Amino acid sequence: MRYTIVVNARAGTVLEAGADAFAARLEAAFANHGCGVDVRLVPPREIDDALSLAIEDKHALPVLAGGDGTINGALPVLIQADRPIGILPMGTVNVLGRDLGLFGTLEQQVAALCRGEPVEMDVGRVNDRLFHSLSGMGFFSLMAREREYARRRFPFSRAAAFGIAATRSILFTRPVMLDITVGDDHRIVEADAVLVTVNRFEGADWRRPRLDDGLFEVHVLNAGGLYSRSKAALSVVSGHWRDSHNLTSFTGDAVTMIRRDKRRGHITFDGEVERKAGTLSYGLLPKALRVIAARPASH
Repeated sequence: MRYTIVVNARAGTVLEAGADAFAARLEAAFANHGCGVDVRLVPPREIDDALSLAIEDKHALPVLAGGDGTINGALPVLIQADRPIGILPMGTVNVLGRDLGLFGTLEQQVAALCRGEPVEMDVGRVNDRLFHSLSGMGFFSLMAREREYARRRFPFSRAAAFGIAATRSILFTRPVMLDITVGDDHRIVEADAVLVTVNRFEGADWRRPRLDDGLFEVHVLNAGGLYSRSKAALSVVSGHWRDSHNLTSFTGDAVTMIRRDKRRGHITFDGEVERKAGTLSYGLLPKALRVIAARPASH
């Protein structure tokens, strides 16, 4: 088997190791499994073109290496692919990578990828914007913005950047009033955070048992200030977040959200933040993406 690896040259893992050292380590990891590899380190603005070329080459399996945001940005290219795509997670959180069973050291991830199988996964869409795992506002959008700011200040310490971002987000989140409709369920809420996930997440490590269940889950963290946000953060870490009295969750295959103040607000899509106004209409693209997972798809 031969692989073409398109790598985000600005990914934290690459910056920490250095481009040449990272490429050499990646080549050695694939060679240990008898696989040839062509490593292409490209800046973020060139990822789509490089990935399109890799997909067109039928003699090698295309792989995208980067964090959740990198994968998010490439979704328009990925969903048009006529064959499975490999993922190598190299971000801070790596939500999708964990769901695909790709975690641990780079060598462990490569080993899992080489043994992997194609699976189908749903993709979410907000108006004309795609996302593969998570979309949120309030605490979650502030967290994404603070994390990006902290990463620029601490480019070689992702843990420090994450910790600083989490602390500032807990302290400075402001509640938002929303109209939320999920199926026939309509409610008006004042929330510190709203998170929409493609399929259901479980446990302390926030992992999805299924990627193709065809539903959204909406989590609303009720506005309660610093105390409730701190409790919610602790419940996520401990794995008891579904038991939190401040958290309400419900499911459906379509979601509509409208800010009552009609202002433009920050929305996060897999860690990438944009400002949007007006109605946010969430819909699913069932089984729109085929990727390589380290475990068989759940049925």
